[in-house]
Amino acid sequence: MSMYPIASYTVGANTSNGITFSNIPQTFTHLHIRIFGRSYNGTAGSNTAVQYNGDSGSNYSYHYFGGDGAAVFSGGAASQTSANFGWVAGNNQTAGVFAISLIDILDYTNTNKYKVSKAIVGIDNNGSGLAGQWSGLWLNTAAINQIFVNANGWAQNSTIQIYGVTTSTIGTF
Repeated sequence: MSMYPIASYTVGANTSNGITFSNIPQTFTHLHIRIFGRSYNGTAGSNTAVQYNGDSGSNYSYHYFGGDGAAVFSGGAASQTSANFGWVAGNNQTAGVFAISLIDILDYTNTNKYKVSKAIVGIDNNGSGLAGQWSGLWLNTAAINQIFVNANGWAQNSTIQIYGVTTSTIGTF
């Protein structure tokens, strides 16, 4: 697998805005997103919502499973306005704790099929935490050239990086 950096953004100060990456090159096979994230809101954590090409319609579905060492969980949703790829740490969790998300968007330029994504997410809160896997579907055949990522308010030092992947070692569906 060969990965090439496309874009990176580190939050300089708490922001309520999501982050948009535009003009994504159409020269790779897949996309890989790495999120080192924390929300500045007061909840225990926030969902990481992703939208493609400015589409905020009910065109996304996702499902997930995971655990926290004591219990397991699973679920999913259809007809959503964004794909959900796990959580970021919340402001009321231990200071300095960030969640990690690794998201793969498969065949993002293929205009003959809907876009499929998968993610691995984890957070450690000094001995407690969660780990899970998500998968998502965007009901659109358009090539992805824009990605919007939001977590209900990004905390300072949250970082989002996008890479292009040139081989099919991630998997092809």
